[in-house]
Amino acid sequence: MSVKVEKKEKNIVQLEIEVDAAKFEEGLQKSYLKNVKKFNVPGFRKGKAPRNIVERQFGVEILYEDAINIVCSEAYDKAIEENDIHPVDRPSIDIKQIGKGENLIFVADVTVKPEVVLGQYKGVEVEKVQALVTEDDVEKEINKAAEKSARMITVEDRGIQKGDIADIDFEGFIDNEPFEGGKASGYSLEIGSGSFIAGFEDQLIDAKPGDDVEVNVTFPEDYGNKELSGKPALFKVIINDVKMKELPVLDDEFAKDVSEFDTFEEYKQDIRKKLTEDAEHKAKHETEDRIINKVNENATVEIPDVMVEKHIDNLVKDFDSRLRYQGLDLEKYLNIMGMGYIDFRSQFEKRAQAEVKTQLVLDAVCKTEDIKASEEEFNEEVAKIAENYKQDVEEFKKHLHDHDIEYINDTIKIRKTIELLVESAKIV
Repeated sequence: MSVKVEKKEKNIVQLEIEVDAAKFEEGLQKSYLKNVKKFNVPGFRKGKAPRNIVERQFGVEILYEDAINIVCSEAYDKAIEENDIHPVDRPSIDIKQIGKGENLIFVADVTVKPEVVLGQYKGVEVEKVQALVTEDDVEKEINKAAEKSARMITVEDRGIQKGDIADIDFEGFIDNEPFEGGKASGYSLEIGSGSFIAGFEDQLIDAKPGDDVEVNVTFPEDYGNKELSGKPALFKVIINDVKMKELPVLDDEFAKDVSEFDTFEEYKQDIRKKLTEDAEHKAKHETEDRIINKVNENATVEIPDVMVEKHIDNLVKDFDSRLRYQGLDLEKYLNIMGMGYIDFRSQFEKRAQAEVKTQLVLDAVCKTEDIKASEEEFNEEVAKIAENYKQDVEEFKKHLHDHDIEYINDTIKIRKTIELLVESAKIV
């Protein structure tokens, strides 16, 4: 096999690969063995016709497709490994020469990982993120716990007020016609939460269970569903039930109910301690992010569109997985939000661009600094993962594939790269 490598514009490398005729013959034989059961040749039982008879009956070309897939795949993998090429997408293949008894020649256009031009990455100067916890922060955390412990009491002697939970049925109309997605029954709405269109919740104030209320609102101009944006709408609302929250008294009994502490003061100090630890952890990571962002700003790289699109694919899949965990899926979510898939997907583009660049820049620093993952570090990382999965370490190792090992080593190297950037940075 011979390979000619030519660099094209915009991170495209062209490989012209010539495979020996004998190797292509092996591919033809594998193709025949794979497909022989499909061939129905007069005078032979189905799947029993010799290869030369099959070729005479149907032409050798009938074996080309699978032979090409087999031979080209093997030759391509070998070519990129020998030439230290790092593809970020499947190649575009063009056959230049093919024939029985001839060398197979094909051209592969490959989108490769772009070259990063690093600027200053050691000693970058960033402002330190302060880990501050205020008395207001502590009170908010305690109030959250109080909210969770609140009793829901049915309201009978007054109308709806802000903070109440109203159980409602509603149907929306535009120009006296109901519109898709504008109807629901038994919907639980916290009044004042701002979860509905501006003005909707305010018009339910003072209504009582059993009341029919007509709510007039206008969809905002930037509403996700373009068919509704900017249009006035009438919602017919039935108030089924109204409940109010009765918050517990913040005393020692409350502390005993929600924690392991006997007094409210002990509970409060523990909240402050946990918030401080969280704030310090967050400040540490925000400082790291500032350093990485500074290193990114100093670097130049032309990112192939396919890398961004693939990263968006992953972000969308992650988002969909989280929705499914909550009992939704992406289609239902988009209907609720009145948003199309393309608009939804475009929201991730800026983030994907930034995250892909960060990964490329960190990889470049790692390579420049020749950062490696030692065997000891690898074993420690594997032990942590095995522990998370509650598995025996040695048993866990037996099931690791090459790509798993590569991923673990890459994780270690990137972590060490970030540590190097942080240690050398000037934090003011």
